[in-house]
Amino acid sequence: MARPEPTYTIEQLESEPVANVPSFTRDDAVRLGEIAVGVIREWDRNLAVDIHIGDELAYRAQLGSTGQGNANVIQGKILVTKKFGHSSLLARLKKDAHPSIAEGLDDSYKFWGGCIPIFVDGELVATVATSGEPDVVDHEAAAEAVKRYLAEVAA
Repeated sequence: MARPEPTYTIEQLESEPVANVPSFTRDDAVRLGEIAVGVIREWDRNLAVDIHIGDELAYRAQLGSTGQGNANVIQGKILVTKKFGHSSLLARLKKDAHPSIAEGLDDSYKFWGGCIPIFVDGELVATVATSGEPDVVDHEAAAEAVKRYLAEVAA
């Protein structure tokens, strides 16, 4: 039986735990990427995943039929996450409620779910982003990967 697509509210997304870690290196990016690929395969999803540290690509995997088009979408999701300091899905829901938050932003900003920020000492230093499915599924896969990664870090 297929997994149903999740639904989210602004309140739910605002109350999601923030990915705040003591440090985040390229090795950490690879580990988070491996976890994300595991989630994507476990859930049998058609997703690409990118992890950026700052503006630099630290990890990329393109599964199923994903490719450069998904990488381009991910770039737009990252712009949104960096601009607003929270997930791109939360930004999309806020934009849906108040379109004026996107005023002045060009179409390179992709207000679609799937990108989650990673903070070190309260500073946004990295992002994990997925693309290839409906944006709520993209978000769910990224969020699950972050959840599993944080559990490993805490252990």
